[in-house]
Amino acid sequence: MSHGIAHRKFTRDTTARKALLRGLAMNLIEHGVIRTTLPKAKSLRPVIEPLITRARENTLAARRELSKTITNPILLKKLVEEVAPKFVGVPGGYTRVVKDGHRPGDAADMAYIQFTK
Repeated sequence: MSHGIAHRKFTRDTTARKALLRGLAMNLIEHGVIRTTLPKAKSLRPVIEPLITRARENTLAARRELSKTITNPILLKKLVEEVAPKFVGVPGGYTRVVKDGHRPGDAADMAYIQFTK
């Protein structure tokens, strides 16, 4: 049984795992949809959805909080001014994960993660 396991480790230490998820989040904001492994897509949801919720406020404090995770100022501006306004009034569920079969090399489960609107 796997009780008490908080998150997937991806055989990385904490800083590498956070950097991986931060990079995936920035790519999702930049492109709107990304293709990655299914476990990474599922682990990205709890990272990106609070960022969108915070970005909906569009205050200076919210931008400063977001800048801790989204280090690229162009992507931060896109998140606050383009992505987040689409979800005003939506209580959550800003992303969807769509399975996409298996990767040819190692048969890893692949998936697309995208914004719902």
